[in-house]
Amino acid sequence: MFQINENYLKLPGSYLFSTIGKKVKEYANAHKDKEIIRLGIGDVTLPLAPVVIQALHSAVDEMGKAETFKGYAPELGYEFLRQAIVDHDYKKRGAAIEIDEVFISDGAKSDSGNIGDIFGLENKVAVCDPVYPVYIDSNAMSGRTGNYVEAAGKWDKVIYMPCTAETNFAPELPKETPDMIYLCFPNNPTGSTITKPELQKWVDYALKVGAVIIYDAAYEAYISEDNVPHTIYECKGAEACAIELRSFSKNAGFTGTRLGFTVVPKALTCNGVSLNSLWARRHGTKFNGAPYIIQKAGAAVYTEEGQKQTKEQVAYYMNNAKIIYNGLKAAGYSVSGGVNAPYIWLRTPGKMTSWEFFDFLLEKANVVGTPGSGFGPSGEGYFRLTAFGSYENTKKAMERIQSI
Repeated sequence: MFQINENYLKLPGSYLFSTIGKKVKEYANAHKDKEIIRLGIGDVTLPLAPVVIQALHSAVDEMGKAETFKGYAPELGYEFLRQAIVDHDYKKRGAAIEIDEVFISDGAKSDSGNIGDIFGLENKVAVCDPVYPVYIDSNAMSGRTGNYVEAAGKWDKVIYMPCTAETNFAPELPKETPDMIYLCFPNNPTGSTITKPELQKWVDYALKVGAVIIYDAAYEAYISEDNVPHTIYECKGAEACAIELRSFSKNAGFTGTRLGFTVVPKALTCNGVSLNSLWARRHGTKFNGAPYIIQKAGAAVYTEEGQKQTKEQVAYYMNNAKIIYNGLKAAGYSVSGGVNAPYIWLRTPGKMTSWEFFDFLLEKANVVGTPGSGFGPSGEGYFRLTAFGSYENTKKAMERIQSI
């Protein structure tokens, strides 16, 4: 008889945002007269930039002509997009990343869940706490995390690196030596960042102990401060210890069109084996490439007009972040984030748990956010709001919260 992957049975409950969606749907069905403002899931609301739409239309027209029709994409992605990525995201920042180290995908979420395929199950994983759930859940599905200890809200074979107010919501080097280190900056969910010298410490540490860093830079476009690195490859030696994940979802609004990429430097090896070649094999075997029309749209983001238009969208969301930050401060909340990231991290009032505050905010203000405890035990007592709503709804949400 066939067997199932029993690691899935160890997963606690459903995916965080599925649980939120279910609770909101139940509330909405029971209160059809209420206007619910959703500031929970980090989904964009502005339409795609005009230059992106033009590129999509042009690419669709190409697909309708025999002489310009495109079938399967090249395994690593089309060269026109990978070259644009190298030139804009890396060479301009002094990072010596080459075109054959860039792998086009359908998004950073997929890559962050799939990257574990090229690593052994015996590797010890270290994550920030709170943490984007995909890092933990995908490793749990593979069997790398041990057993879930419900009372502690932790997996017994995972190294948790608490990110608390005392540490400015940034992790400290772990006392136990990890093999795989997941870092995300600007951070989801806390909105925190670290400086280049601070990130260099992590690179130096990884090189010293022989660990690999999985670096999620999905929110890089929201960085506004000069001392915050846009890529881990700004740090000396990072090409020998780090894999970087990137997304077009938040910088260009591709949440519904799906596009991202992963950088695996050829200098990154394990016992003489190139991780670039391993990921290339995995990529070519399990993925047939992002659609041509989407990759053409992605390339349009790197044009002069594309950069102008997408930066205007980022500025729109960061203005929302400022409204949320200032609105919560005025209402007496303890708040962080919202400066280099579109997320605002707030302390729940009194002794409310994260889920109690979720219910309170939904019922009293009809505003949806994300309970901090859903991101890990150190998230208990905190709550995340996203700046990806409309300007009008963001202002209205703050007015409602200030009135309760």
